[in-house]
Amino acid sequence: MACGNGVGGLAGTSEEQEHTNTGAEAQPWERTAPYSIRVLRAQNNPQVCPYGLYAEQLSGSAFTCPRPTNKRSWLYRILPSVCHKPFKPLEEGHLTHDWDEIEPDPNQLRWKPFEIPKAPQTKMDFVRGLHTLCGAGEPRGRNGIAIHIFVCNTSMINRCLYNSDGDFLIVPQQGKLLITTEFGKMLVEPNEICVIQQGMRFSVEVFGESRGYILEVYGAHFELPDLGPIGANGLANPRDFLVPMAWYEDRQVPGGYTVISKYQGKLFSAQQDYSPYNVVAWHGNYTPYKYHLEKFMVINAVAFDHADPSIFTVLTAKTTRAGVALADFVIFPPRWVVANNTFRPPYYHRNCMSEFMGLIKGHYEAKEEGFQPGGGSLHSMMTPHGPDADCFEKASKAKLEPERVADGTMAFMFESSLSLAVTKWGLQTANSLDKNYYKCWEPLKSHFNPKCK
Repeated sequence: MACGNGVGGLAGTSEEQEHTNTGAEAQPWERTAPYSIRVLRAQNNPQVCPYGLYAEQLSGSAFTCPRPTNKRSWLYRILPSVCHKPFKPLEEGHLTHDWDEIEPDPNQLRWKPFEIPKAPQTKMDFVRGLHTLCGAGEPRGRNGIAIHIFVCNTSMINRCLYNSDGDFLIVPQQGKLLITTEFGKMLVEPNEICVIQQGMRFSVEVFGESRGYILEVYGAHFELPDLGPIGANGLANPRDFLVPMAWYEDRQVPGGYTVISKYQGKLFSAQQDYSPYNVVAWHGNYTPYKYHLEKFMVINAVAFDHADPSIFTVLTAKTTRAGVALADFVIFPPRWVVANNTFRPPYYHRNCMSEFMGLIKGHYEAKEEGFQPGGGSLHSMMTPHGPDADCFEKASKAKLEPERVADGTMAFMFESSLSLAVTKWGLQTANSLDKNYYKCWEPLKSHFNPKCK
């Protein structure tokens, strides 16, 4: 397995490579990858491809998008991906975009760690272990998001998945994932994330019981947030995003290889007799990529009060309204806290955005009990939330000295401008809902004294 920063190229060669200059600085995964000088110089689609390969373009944007947002890659493969039998409906997993299957619930919601089936009693691979927790919008209209939980204990064997509806941002919480894509392989471990963009075929190999979170966006791609007054440096730096090196296998599968498509919110499968990972070379700016969360350059308040949590944004999927995200991926990493005369934990809040939080490891500072790795919480639009009673009392009386917070911890948030509906699986079937969550605020008491200024 090999990853590089903006590197594609020809699998299995040691030929000297050149970079194509694309002008203005692009997102890290949008840099045109280098390719073999003698193989693909100056032409995407030759009459006869070197080595007897087929040229195939994968488009991630409309042809006429402006250059900064135009996404495409050229794949040079042993057989084109069109060689398969017809797709048929596939009844697997627990994916849905039916947001009306159960009545809305505006309460603060918290889930205990989602249960991973035990092997070998119940073998479950990545596709079978996908469960939609909440979401909004509609994939056919190309506007919306879904939040999924995955639990699995078995690798995908002679099966691959691609998402026709949107992009997957995958957050492993337990167990490392070896993800094979048409562009190459990526090893993604807890405290790393990866993004598999629309249309890219991939398979997930696991090494034991595995669990994690997925943020799916329809109609937009993830990008780095604008830095504004922060300047040129800070938050997630472009150099730290990695894309796969080209890797291929020329493998026939006489028993049949299953290609699974997520299309308009449902799964379909088609059979073919060869591996889809037959891309010998590629170049372009539309790729899968991964990022290690420890590389995030944290910005924080250094005098008094709080900066808003938007300063912890790793990736954003924008809407057409300036400053309003379809979805943000935000983390709460280890950091120094030094603000004077300030209540330092997260403040009490009612938000015009929806906030889903997950925990990869450790203890979240605002709720050290109850919020566990592998679980989650959802605070819906305008639903109040904030530190529990124990956190408030401790932080109100603490001696304010420079201190480290969140060491050994990584919490994250999927935040969206959409009002998210929770699925029946999330509220009932998963049997993970913590029905006592509201009680963590019940011990809060009034400290009001009209005579004290």
